[in-house]
Amino acid sequence: MASRVERTPFSDWLWTVDRLMLLALVALMLAGIIFSLAASPPVAARLGLDAFFFVNRHIMYLIPAIVVMLGVAFLSPRGIRRLALIVFIVSLALTAATLFYGAEVKGARRWLVLAGVNIQPSEFLKPSFVILIAWLFGETTRKQDVPANTLAAILLVAVVTVLVLQPDFGQTLLIALVFGALFFMTGMRFVWVLVLGGLGIVGGIGAYATIPHVAKRVKRFLDPASGDTFQVDTALESFMKAGWFGSGPGEGTVKRILPDSHADFVFAVAAEEFGIVVCLMVVALFAFIVLRALIRAQRKDDPFTRFAAAGLAILFGTQSAINMAVNLALIPAKGMTLPFISYGGSSMISLAYGIGMLLALLRDQPRAQLIAAPSDAIYLGHTG
Repeated sequence: MASRVERTPFSDWLWTVDRLMLLALVALMLAGIIFSLAASPPVAARLGLDAFFFVNRHIMYLIPAIVVMLGVAFLSPRGIRRLALIVFIVSLALTAATLFYGAEVKGARRWLVLAGVNIQPSEFLKPSFVILIAWLFGETTRKQDVPANTLAAILLVAVVTVLVLQPDFGQTLLIALVFGALFFMTGMRFVWVLVLGGLGIVGGIGAYATIPHVAKRVKRFLDPASGDTFQVDTALESFMKAGWFGSGPGEGTVKRILPDSHADFVFAVAAEEFGIVVCLMVVALFAFIVLRALIRAQRKDDPFTRFAAAGLAILFGTQSAINMAVNLALIPAKGMTLPFISYGGSSMISLAYGIGMLLALLRDQPRAQLIAAPSDAIYLGHTG
């Protein structure tokens, strides 16, 4: 056990980290393993693989994800900014490289094969982008003469450009929503928020008019008879017949026919086998993590810490909401994973990277800083 008296880096971290949030994250990871055991064996059988192939891979990805999350959670705000800058530059370059060297899957180029491992660089781009724009917005509140907002807009245009060219409109929408939320939090005039929203609407209409893949998905959502809606219809049916307590572990049928039952539609499998009660518990875990993070972020005095923590929480919560909304046929289908529950190596490790930064930013102030002189406290808050 770590003692409050014996001062070590681990004891300082353990007594200052948000332990309730950490427990909620562990619960999500355990739920991911259980749902993977329920959903993935039929998918593996259809592909001629060992029944527990995806379960073993899920756990294999979860181990480095936990290491990344805990390792990043030890960083200081200054260390987080430095790490985010490096990861952003590398992931932006790799995301751009997918346009030329990435394998084409369903009309999109989002993946690179590095050292025999499939990597989706845009997954690591998202949390790093949030940290950098939070840094820039934080500088705006301190120094009005710094062109931080202009630099943030340039970063947004660069990221959106490479994502649209892949194309990946799901990630584009996610990043734009987080940017808009942080832009609003900085106290910018509401007219600029309207301008940003207007640009988003124009971009969406332009994508619908010029990209057949986007138009097809929107048409299928508005008029199911216009195309193949098998996956969404089957997922929705699983919720309708699930009942409060489901059919029981291993008794579901939707996983036998859904191609992505272990990934994008694992929430539907969970509903059918474990019931609406368990699904509501999963939703409650996501809501607890996001709301707790936003409340704690609001209490932070340092603008960068406040914006960065809020941005990461919004990113995490919005991605979760999009996946669950697709499963419930509330929005057009998008290939977006359910954090720590869906199968996917790049997604899981990048989520761990983002959550690790969130845990680090939300840590309580160590005792050494609490007893520091007022001038020292100001200095520490400025440097991070």
